[in-house]
Amino acid sequence: MTCVHLEAAEKVEPPEVDGCPECIAGGFTDWVHLRQCLACGHVACCDSSPRRHATQHFLLTHHPVMQSIEPGEYWRWCFVHETVG
Repeated sequence: MTCVHLEAAEKVEPPEVDGCPECIAGGFTDWVHLRQCLACGHVACCDSSPRRHATQHFLLTHHPVMQSIEPGEYWRWCFVHETVG
């Protein structure tokens, strides 16, 4: 299943990061997985992480699609339609 947001989002090369920048800035190291916004490139932690920065980014910006940047994972998520692509 797909949606207009997933179809429009271009895949990008994931950046090399040492963790969730927002968690690191707050002195935390307990993020679980990292996600990247495909609208602006913002990197944040997933919903399994305590602070859920990727979802917070969507709620603030309304950027609809993020991708996993975990090694070996090649999927994207549309927050608007709650669809994996």
